[in-house]
Amino acid sequence: MELIAVSWSGGKDSALALYYSLLEKKYEVNSLLTTVSAEYNRTSMHGIRIELLEKQIQSIGIPINLISLPKDVSNDEYEEIMKKEMITLKSHKVLSIVFGDIFLEDLREYRKSNLSKIGMKALFPLWGKNSIELAREIINLGFKAIITCVDSTYLNDSYIGQIYDDNFLSTLPSNVDPCGENGEFHTFVFDGPIFSYPIKFKKGEIVFREERFYYIDLVPQ
Repeated sequence: MELIAVSWSGGKDSALALYYSLLEKKYEVNSLLTTVSAEYNRTSMHGIRIELLEKQIQSIGIPINLISLPKDVSNDEYEEIMKKEMITLKSHKVLSIVFGDIFLEDLREYRKSNLSKIGMKALFPLWGKNSIELAREIINLGFKAIITCVDSTYLNDSYIGQIYDDNFLSTLPSNVDPCGENGEFHTFVFDGPIFSYPIKFKKGEIVFREERFYYIDLVPQ
């Protein structure tokens, strides 16, 4: 079987991409990859505490590779950090990375291009699928997720901390993708078919950062 790694945000799309990857008989998931903010000690964009990320990993049972990103990292610095990490993975015979992207063509090409430079491939199991169908599949498969971050240019703060379910989907404005593919919102998955047990947490403080993003602090229990 081909060894692969899965880009892991802790959210629903990466969870579904991992689920699909585990079903593929030709692949063996070697590890998960997560970028974390060195400044906040949380996952990038989703704002999830490292402690909760570790609880996810313990329940899933797959090793994780945490990639620390310094504050105000430039694109060149980011690419160099990721290149070193990918070369290390390749030395362990991991030749492909799985991503949960759905339709952002420029992002897909960026990932493919960077990996091809070092002889690796990018895999996109969710690519081209209908967002509302994916959203319902996530829910119907039994994944449980909570909204951890919202972009205030798309959604108000009433959406932060909501459960990702049919009710949430029914209230989204028409300009918001049901999977949040344009960055409208981000999630933390705390249960589902890839977990051996649910992750326990309680809702904490809500903060507003960069005059744009609302985050909720999920506290491990």
